[in-house]
Amino acid sequence: MKTLLTLAIIPFLAGCITIGGKPTFPDAPEQLLMKCEELETINKSSILLSELMKTVARNYNRYHECATQIESWQEWYTKQRKNALKN
Repeated sequence: MKTLLTLAIIPFLAGCITIGGKPTFPDAPEQLLMKCEELETINKSSILLSELMKTVARNYNRYHECATQIESWQEWYTKQRKNALKN
């Protein structure tokens, strides 16, 4: 009797597992997938060393700040998406 009951329930359980299809996760907004802004360039043939060093320092800070933010967000998004689709 138990075997018959178990066999009768299995098709319903299998149906519950397959209903619902593949889970979805929203795509990332375009603004958050943008690349960092362009760095400053020097368009002069001669420049003071102090001015050159300021430009280099600004570019260095700008790049690393942006890269850290973007990479951190992308890592978070990838992990969240993988976890959502795994469940």
